[in-house]
Amino acid sequence: MRGFWKIIEWTTDKLKVVGAACLVGMTFLTCADVVGRFFRHPIFGSVEIVTFMGILAVAMALPYTHQVSGHIGVEILVRMLSDRKQAIIDIVTGFLSLGLFALVTWRMTVYARTIEESGEVSMNLEFPIHIIIYIVAFCLLIFTLIIVQEIVQNIAKLKDQ
Repeated sequence: MRGFWKIIEWTTDKLKVVGAACLVGMTFLTCADVVGRFFRHPIFGSVEIVTFMGILAVAMALPYTHQVSGHIGVEILVRMLSDRKQAIIDIVTGFLSLGLFALVTWRMTVYARTIEESGEVSMNLEFPIHIIIYIVAFCLLIFTLIIVQEIVQNIAKLKDQ
């Protein structure tokens, strides 16, 4: 099982790097487009490309951000509770998150398949958008597995107390 989590961690690290590259790419493309517009030569499809990179940056950062507990949380009251009660709250929250994101992952995959079958493409570049949706679904799958790992760790922590 340890090998499986190593693969998930490796995948999360790679997604983080690609997401960061998308963020940098968005910056450079936006700057190049603005300069191009100043000289009356805008980059065709730059808005679509920046939109796609923004979607990918957010989706790819999600698993890593959850893994390092980088999300904003209101824990003022929870911190006053015992370690056991905190672990129980984390487990319940984890199961609720797991249910939600497993459902979102499944529906995103179904949506990507529907878009693929319809042959829908982006407006200007005619890029098949189902590819982006499948990538987002994969990122959500990794995110869901990170939630499972957190639940397992919290259950082990609860047993040790």
